[in-house]
Amino acid sequence: MGKTNGWGILATGWIAELFTQDLIAAGLKVAAVGSRSEAKATAFAEQFDIAKAHGSYEALVADPDVDIIYVATPHPHHAEAALLALEAGKHVLVEKPFTLNAHEARLIVDMAREKNLVVLEAMWTRFLPHMKRIHEIIGSGTLGELRSLSAEHRQFLPTDPAHRLNALELGGGALLDLGIYPISFAFDILGAPTSVQAMARFQATGADALVATVMEHRGGAISTTVSTLDSAGPNVAVVYGTKARIEIATVWYQPTSFKVIDQNGAVLEQFDETVSGRGMQFQAFEMEALVQSGQWSERMPPDQSVEIMQTLDTIRQQIGLVYPGER
Repeated sequence: MGKTNGWGILATGWIAELFTQDLIAAGLKVAAVGSRSEAKATAFAEQFDIAKAHGSYEALVADPDVDIIYVATPHPHHAEAALLALEAGKHVLVEKPFTLNAHEARLIVDMAREKNLVVLEAMWTRFLPHMKRIHEIIGSGTLGELRSLSAEHRQFLPTDPAHRLNALELGGGALLDLGIYPISFAFDILGAPTSVQAMARFQATGADALVATVMEHRGGAISTTVSTLDSAGPNVAVVYGTKARIEIATVWYQPTSFKVIDQNGAVLEQFDETVSGRGMQFQAFEMEALVQSGQWSERMPPDQSVEIMQTLDTIRQQIGLVYPGER
């Protein structure tokens, strides 16, 4: 048996609560939590019965009982927190989107490589059972040659201009909070795009309310995505091949079911599997296995996280979206 890894939770917001719930339910060790507010760290520790609460990120990454840092700050602070943890010799799981831009992403990956540490983007969808099975089906040739993919992420989210989701200075908007899911999915299934076309609609705060993309991938396959934070949708996804298609039920990026349907409409496979909690524990299992082996993820390679951020940069250039304080 290998050493039990101690997880450190860096920041105490909603996503940190969800992940910590799944960590604990899965029997993994949450050793400490850190916040810029000692009161928030203490409250979080009491809520989840965590042994240590640190009133600074610096104290958290210096904790000898912490081996893996989970970065759950707002997007603009991902790079700073991840680099702080890596400098302290900790492995890092960074919430999606990996960073604010590709420049920051490269800094993280370069430092992790230099220090021989594991870094992983917390794109938890990639590690869910239905996604694993989808890759097996595609790999078996059941779909034939892949021709296209469509995926949406439509939500009706808080409209308060001061809310993080609508605040440009916090990286708010549809692209980084919602669009990261279908765009990362397109990378996962079809590979990096060879061309990108994007359009957007903006709200009064300057943040993007809707972003749509059409991307061409290797072999001429096309992906289409729509992400919006001001109108809810069914959030389904479809992968099309020359022999069959996969229809992923709502909500496609969470634990769900799917059908494999041939060109005559016959159902070749129906996938249903019950998952406990939200399903975020699967990315934690991946991270722990990577730390034990000393390898980087094949399912979510850090270099691909950089490529994804570069594509998001390209999309932002096309739609004219710039975040305050960016280099």
